[in-house]
Amino acid sequence: MNKGEIELAANMLWNAAEVGEAISPLRESFPGLTGEDAYAVQEFNTDRRLAAGARLVGRKIGLTARSVQRQLGVDQPDYGMLFADMAIGDGEPVPWSRLMQPKVEAEVALVMEQDLLEPGITAARLLRAVAFALPAIEIVGSRIADWNIRFVDTVADNASSSAFVVGNTPVRLTGLDLRLAGMVMERAGEQVSLGAGAACLGHPLNAALWLANKMASVGRGLRAGDVVLTGALGPMVPVRPGDVFEARIEGLGSVRAVFEEERK
Repeated sequence: MNKGEIELAANMLWNAAEVGEAISPLRESFPGLTGEDAYAVQEFNTDRRLAAGARLVGRKIGLTARSVQRQLGVDQPDYGMLFADMAIGDGEPVPWSRLMQPKVEAEVALVMEQDLLEPGITAARLLRAVAFALPAIEIVGSRIADWNIRFVDTVADNASSSAFVVGNTPVRLTGLDLRLAGMVMERAGEQVSLGAGAACLGHPLNAALWLANKMASVGRGLRAGDVVLTGALGPMVPVRPGDVFEARIEGLGSVRAVFEEERK
């Protein structure tokens, strides 16, 4: 894709979010769209948001489940940006008007204590750089109609991000085995998703290490205070207006996402 096509694709996603109307898959509108092109589209809209005064507060990792990678025909995760206006407090109302085709997934969130700006980050370096972990619920959404996505569609769409909620009780990683940490998520007391840390690239820290090195390689290295959403521990669940979800992760406690009723 040339620069004009990248800008056009970015505008299509931007306008879809502005008016709340999903668009056809970008891969159909731009045959030959590559992963590199898709990240260029994402970066175009990232720069646009930053220029408008948005504040970058973290990153998210997507496609951490091998089954989803196979479904989309890829062999690696993807990433997206987290902005301050995407953060929702634990138990605070999530505005329905801001969402498009929302789904939720429970994740481990890491909060950075040190910058990680240069490639070549090791697992040991990552462990030293993490301040603490928190339970999280990511609210994903798609500007692509009917979630008819492939790798390039979700990458261009900021990894299908919408908002996120993290818990309020930080837990240090010392003595914490996130690989074996079980997760259960309930909607109004009914179990809707079950999983464990091993579902996330074998270990949430594996996903975080991939992200840290990827971000350093593209010039958007992680900084102290950044939130890292490490990827889903279990299946995504569609959201309805008025839903209340609670996710509990062994060793980390719980977090709640409370959705507003749809306003007519």
